[in-house]
Amino acid sequence: MQNILEKIDKNQQIISSFRPLKKAELAQVKEYYRIGMTYSSNAIEGNSLTDTETKVVLEDGITIGGKPLRDHYEASGHSDAFDFLYKIAKKQELTEAAVKKFHQLFYHRIDAESAGKYRKIKIFVTDAEHSFPNYDQVPQLMKKFILSIQELRGKKHPVELAAIAHKDFVNIHPFVDGNGRVARLLMNLILLQEGYNIALISPVLRVQYLQAIKKSYRDDRDFIKFIAAAVYETQKDYIRLMK
Repeated sequence: MQNILEKIDKNQQIISSFRPLKKAELAQVKEYYRIGMTYSSNAIEGNSLTDTETKVVLEDGITIGGKPLRDHYEASGHSDAFDFLYKIAKKQELTEAAVKKFHQLFYHRIDAESAGKYRKIKIFVTDAEHSFPNYDQVPQLMKKFILSIQELRGKKHPVELAAIAHKDFVNIHPFVDGNGRVARLLMNLILLQEGYNIALISPVLRVQYLQAIKKSYRDDRDFIKFIAAAVYETQKDYIRLMK
């Protein structure tokens, strides 16, 4: 684990040397990751839009023939949540209000009544060994989650902190649906707050990713390594873009 973190730190030094970017460059980078993260995060959850189709939906507002309307709603909703991600990234804090806002922005076109609200039902996830908390435990668990992440700032490497936030949030599963996408938004919020770039998880690695999450309920070391590897690979792509 230390080896990959050292590689990440070296890449971070290279990335820092490119800063500050010009306003136009920042705008291009943001749009690059808006498309990339919206596509990859949705695709992991089964959204059928390709990266090119996601780009067309977001940039041109055109629906893709033969694709479910929900897939278009997920793309538009994630794009809105991505804007909010950048809006609050300058603040060194994580709040319940921000968590709920991420979900509300992503989910309101799909189910307005449930968007941004903690679940009121028990949930079951296929092939999950972990039993998720009952809904009446969610509010208190989320308060503890927020406090624990704030307490770990400065004590954990930023990449480890981002991975832990992702893992612990999914462990609670506070919403009826959309928990994975909100978890990845929270992970990237922490990375941006700590001066890192957006990290993408490739849909090609979906099986490994889900297996790592499943195992993380017992032992989170492999999951943290998986997230660190995703950060490292995304850093390499960013460096390639800058050069």
